[in-house]
Amino acid sequence: MTDAACHHYIERIGLVPAPMRADHAANVAAGRVRVAGDPVDGVLVLVPAPDHLRLDSSAVHPGAQGTGLGRRLLAFVEEHARELGLPEVRLLTNAMTWENRRMYERYGYEAAERRMEGPYDRIHYRKPLR
Repeated sequence: MTDAACHHYIERIGLVPAPMRADHAANVAAGRVRVAGDPVDGVLVLVPAPDHLRLDSSAVHPGAQGTGLGRRLLAFVEEHARELGLPEVRLLTNAMTWENRRMYERYGYEAAERRMEGPYDRIHYRKPLR
């Protein structure tokens, strides 16, 4: 799923996106993965921290893009954070994934910081939950 959703960024970014390099089996084993659809057309990797829920990665299958699934996945992330009693969601994305950046900003995520992390130019977002 992640590879299908992110593969087109390789040419734009000039390297393989970090989510494609993740240890997916370890994330599943740790209980961090949530999926949507049958068959699966969306996936989230969520990592709770003491003061926020980190959306480590998200992916929507190309065939399901434009259906509102991304919005529904973000709503799930925010509700899950509230259920855990966490006041904020944090995530990051590559600066070259402008479609993702626009979506996050449209749904109330604030760009908190931009920095280079290894070869990746990343923008860190946060959304305080009310």
